[in-house]
Amino acid sequence: MGRVTWFEIHADDVKRATEFYKKAFGWKANKWEGPMEYMLLTTGDSKKPGIDGAIMPRMGPSSVWNTVSVDDIDEALKKIDKAGGKVFIPKREIPKQGWIAYCMDTEGNAFGVMQSMPGAKM
Repeated sequence: MGRVTWFEIHADDVKRATEFYKKAFGWKANKWEGPMEYMLLTTGDSKKPGIDGAIMPRMGPSSVWNTVSVDDIDEALKKIDKAGGKVFIPKREIPKQGWIAYCMDTEGNAFGVMQSMPGAKM
């Protein structure tokens, strides 16, 4: 059975997209030393569930929506706005699970942010 182990965010402007995710979520970014522009992303503590990924030059249309776990969705939406992103599906409750909203980054890529309810099992 396959599992998601990595993600890649396609960007028209890799530097701008990298700054957006650093400001919006506090992610760390390091340039890959390979033959193309590719920013390696560390999204959090390796002891917590989650995956890391990268930002790369756009190679085609974006169709994958990654969801980012946040402690406070309202605060996350403020940071996303301040970093240049936009909310296109406002915060809504997922009964017995938490709250989710869908946004666009500075490159036009869609992503979700979700705050889990205490004790929710996903």
